[in-house]
Amino acid sequence: MHSEHSSAVAHQFLDMEQQRESTLLGMWAFLVTEVLFFGGLFISYLVFRAWYPHAFVLGSHELNVTLGAINTAVLLGSSLTMALAVHAAQEGKAKKIVRFMGATLLLGLVFLGIKSFEYSHKFHENLFPGASFSFEGPDAPQVQIYFTLYFLMTGVHALHMIIGMAILLLMLFRARSGRYTAEYYAPVETFGLYWHFVDIVWIFLYPLLYLIHPQ
Repeated sequence: MHSEHSSAVAHQFLDMEQQRESTLLGMWAFLVTEVLFFGGLFISYLVFRAWYPHAFVLGSHELNVTLGAINTAVLLGSSLTMALAVHAAQEGKAKKIVRFMGATLLLGLVFLGIKSFEYSHKFHENLFPGASFSFEGPDAPQVQIYFTLYFLMTGVHALHMIIGMAILLLMLFRARSGRYTAEYYAPVETFGLYWHFVDIVWIFLYPLLYLIHPQ
């Protein structure tokens, strides 16, 4: 016999705790597939970097290390605010949930704004892979491979950011209406895992793409 359900408990679950555990398990399973996806990109990067180390150094020197470092700090800050939002949700403090989610969303926008500036600068310098790609020197074809991987890896990461921010915006509206309580906070906690994963991916992207030094 099922126990009496709260309105926040879906019919297929016995109680709130079972629903929370199932939700977290589902997110962990999803993140495992994401690890496999990004793992393929990282392996491709490492293989080409081993083949063309000099060209990858030249390509890396075209990036703005300072902007990359600022974006790293911004994402670390967003992980903190997201963790605080989860903590606030666990305590049922609706106003703090909204405040910290809003801060996370704002930091995400800052990150994408800086990344957009970087992209526009690369387009202006004709460093976007394709027919208009331009780089002086005999290593130009290999440098184009570097920038292909740069735009692919950072672009996929940015796409994950955009999707996450869209979900975060929806959750923010729900938090304002008092949807999340000390008894029902699983969506906030689950989304926090996703957001931290996206941040961790950038922690690997930054040194691999921006901080390449001659061997």
